[in-house]
Amino acid sequence: MTDRYFQPATPPEQQVYDHLLSCVQVEPPSQVIERFRRLFIEGTGYYDQEIWLALEKIILSRQVEQEFPFFFNRCCHILINHWQMQRQQQGAISQLVALLENQRTPGLVYSRVARRLRQLLKLFTETEQYLTLRRRVQVISQGADTSSHQSKPLGTLIRRYPYLYEHCLLSEGSSDYDKHAVWLMKVERQRQFEFNLSQYVNYQVQQALLRHQASVPPSVRRIQPVQNPTLLGDRELGFALKQFVGKVEGSYTYRDLAHRFVTHIDLTPSYKVFKEDFYEYLTYSINPAYGKGQFNERLYTHLKNIFPSSDSQKPDELLIIRTCSQTLSYLVVESPQRPNHFVFVDLITNLGPTSTTGLLLKILLICYKVKPFLEKRFSILFNHYESVTGDGVPWLVASLENVNLAFGIHFGNADVSDLQQLM
Repeated sequence: MTDRYFQPATPPEQQVYDHLLSCVQVEPPSQVIERFRRLFIEGTGYYDQEIWLALEKIILSRQVEQEFPFFFNRCCHILINHWQMQRQQQGAISQLVALLENQRTPGLVYSRVARRLRQLLKLFTETEQYLTLRRRVQVISQGADTSSHQSKPLGTLIRRYPYLYEHCLLSEGSSDYDKHAVWLMKVERQRQFEFNLSQYVNYQVQQALLRHQASVPPSVRRIQPVQNPTLLGDRELGFALKQFVGKVEGSYTYRDLAHRFVTHIDLTPSYKVFKEDFYEYLTYSINPAYGKGQFNERLYTHLKNIFPSSDSQKPDELLIIRTCSQTLSYLVVESPQRPNHFVFVDLITNLGPTSTTGLLLKILLICYKVKPFLEKRFSILFNHYESVTGDGVPWLVASLENVNLAFGIHFGNADVSDLQQLM
């Protein structure tokens, strides 16, 4: 037999992937879930002997403990990605994950392969891949009711914050298809929030204008109420809207201030001068009683120590990006390995979540490229407090809501232009 007739064997992992994909495309979810249960959860009596032998090879391989989480995560997402695109089938996703949450103990089976498989599944439920899988189920299958969010774990609110999706719903080994599916969810949820916010603002403006028109007939005054789309109180939301849309320093809005600063950068002679100007830009609107305590001095020291060897050179885009990203780390949280966030909590305690968000917004408005970096900072905090109830971290819930609001207004398509009539 010559080489041109030789067909290399399909790797066992690919055999299982192809099998699951072909099944989910033609079979109802209930049948696919039963297949999944027999193949992975029971580990016995599977209909297709060839696929079972492929899985057996995977389970008995030397590197299985390192490789199995990625393999199994991919198997789950092949099914989830397909069901996600079919609204009437999305309920199957939570059923799939429920199988993993109700596993039997490994010692209850006699088969060495089945027992090893159950051990591997138990280990999988302790991985980052499993956490992202559960969060994704929260986003897809969770209802919109948040009336009792204070008594529920923070993780149940993930659906509300599309800017966290790419960092909280994807893990190492996520495929391009997984990333696209998460991106679609992000776009859909963000668009819905921005629409709801626009409707709410329009309703509130109409109500305010009608209150000042005594001659308007009662029938005209009755406008269909629009629910507050955030977890902030109406008064808190009103304050945040005025901050993010209206004037914050004299006659200047956040966007005006950013435009002035960016225009000034071209005339900045050195990186050292840029950092000094950046410090003034950030601290000008901070309450002096707080800033003059310790915050301003510590922020100044932080900026001074960023790339001091570059102080004499002209600031370029890369230097500005790195300066902004390091400042966001300082203000919010550094990394998952070092999740210290004392500065952030101190800011919120003294300035409130809206003004603190405004400080972060000032950075994004002069350097939009660090927006994903800030999203990552908030995903670190979200993951850190994921199992804590909402009433245990009200400052974080309020911050997440304010960031969602600021993003929708400044970087999304929320139409809040009607507010200008009240300012």
